[in-house]
Amino acid sequence: MNNEGHRYKELSDFLKTRRAKILPSQVGLSTATRRRTSGLRREEVAQLAGIGLTWYTWLEQGRQIHVSTQVIESLSKVLLLDKQERIHLYLLANQPLPADNPGYQGTVSPILQHVLDRLVLCPSLITDQRWNVIAWNEAASAILGDFSKMNARERNIVWGMFTDNKYKQLYVDWGMHAKALLGRFRSTCGQYIEDSWLSQFIDDLKMQSTEFKIWWPLHEIQSDSEVYKQLNHPIVGILDFEVSKFDVSDHSGLKLIVHTPVSETDTAAKMKLLLDN
Repeated sequence: MNNEGHRYKELSDFLKTRRAKILPSQVGLSTATRRRTSGLRREEVAQLAGIGLTWYTWLEQGRQIHVSTQVIESLSKVLLLDKQERIHLYLLANQPLPADNPGYQGTVSPILQHVLDRLVLCPSLITDQRWNVIAWNEAASAILGDFSKMNARERNIVWGMFTDNKYKQLYVDWGMHAKALLGRFRSTCGQYIEDSWLSQFIDDLKMQSTEFKIWWPLHEIQSDSEVYKQLNHPIVGILDFEVSKFDVSDHSGLKLIVHTPVSETDTAAKMKLLLDN
C-alpha cells in the first residue's frame, strides 16, 4: 500500500470508529428499532450529513476519492467530533485546516504557567492569536511592565508597542522593531481577515498612533522567526536578548515567546539583579 492508500485507510478506520461511538439518541434518532450495534448505521450518517450513501460507503472502504471541506464539516457535526478530532479529520482528508476566527482566551493551564515560571532569567510570555498577552513570568513584568495591572487591550503586544511611550524609550531603535512587529502581525492577519475584532482594532490603532496609521497601508509583511532584541532598561541599562517563539501544541493558536539573555553579554547578571531587588 502506498502512502496515499495508507492515508485513506486511516480515514476509513477513523470514520468507522467515530460512527460506532455515536448513540442514535445523541443525534435525534429513534432507538425503538432493534440494532446489531449501538452506533450509527452508514445510511444514517450519510443522511444526516447530506451526502450520498454510496459515496460515504466508498469513504469507509478507503477508496481514494476527493473529500471537500463542506463534507468534512458535515461529518464533523454528525459524528460529534471535538476540536482535535475535527483537525485530525481535515488532515486525513488532505485538506487545509480552516482558519477559525480566534476568541479571547484569558488564562493558560497550570502546566504552561509552570513552564513560564521556570524560565527565571528569561522574560517570557504566552500570547493568543490576536497577540494579547495572556500569561507571563516575573522576568517579563520586570522588563515590559506589570501585566497584572493592565487591561486586555493594554496587554496586546501591538497596541502597547504603538501607544505606550515607555516602549519607545525601552527599545533601542524603536522604529525598526515596531515596523518588524507590524510586519509579523500583518502576516498573521490574513488568517482572520473576516474577524470583526481585527477591523475595530486596526481602526482604533490608526486613531492612537501616527506611525501605525502611516505604516499599515504599506502592506509590508515579515516572517515570525527568531529575532535579536536590544533594550535600554531604565534601571540596569542595555539588555541583549535572543527572542524565540514556539507554538503551543494543542492547536489553540497560542504562542510561547522566550527572551533568552545573549551569552556573551552581562544581560543574565542584570536580570538577576533586577529580580533580586
